[in-house]
Amino acid sequence: MTRARSAPSATTLRFAARPSDKEVEEGQVFAPKFDRDGLITCVVTDAATGDVLTLAHMNDEALARTIESAEAWFYSRSRKALWRKGESSGHSLRVVEMRVDCDQDALWIRAEPQGPGVCHTGRRSCFYRALPLKGRAGPELKLKLRDAGHAFDPGRVYGKHNIKS
Repeated sequence: MTRARSAPSATTLRFAARPSDKEVEEGQVFAPKFDRDGLITCVVTDAATGDVLTLAHMNDEALARTIESAEAWFYSRSRKALWRKGESSGHSLRVVEMRVDCDQDALWIRAEPQGPGVCHTGRRSCFYRALPLKGRAGPELKLKLRDAGHAFDPGRVYGKHNIKS
């Protein structure tokens, strides 16, 4: 597999080598655990409401740029490229706080959305459908729309092909 590592820029931060499990879980050294493809998962929530906005992945350069700029940068697995949220749409994410989980293999960003929506489908959030739970599902699992109204017209924002931002 191709690792999602980018050529380091002059300003790219360097992350610590992985210390012992105890130090990772209890210490103050940031030593992110990237997966075998060089990525770490990142959940993004709205800092004001707590709503989940999106889930994306970061490579080391996206993580460093996010920390340095306080703007959300990600790594697109489908395009195999670094991207700044909002570079196509103008709907960026201003980072208010970043947290790391106990074993440092997942990130949580609390952000202020700079625009009406985060999802490339034109919605405020990428999480606009619910799965039925036990006892409520019919023979086929059908997704239920939740907060699924469009916040913006993706055709106007991204053009005819509605590319992901």
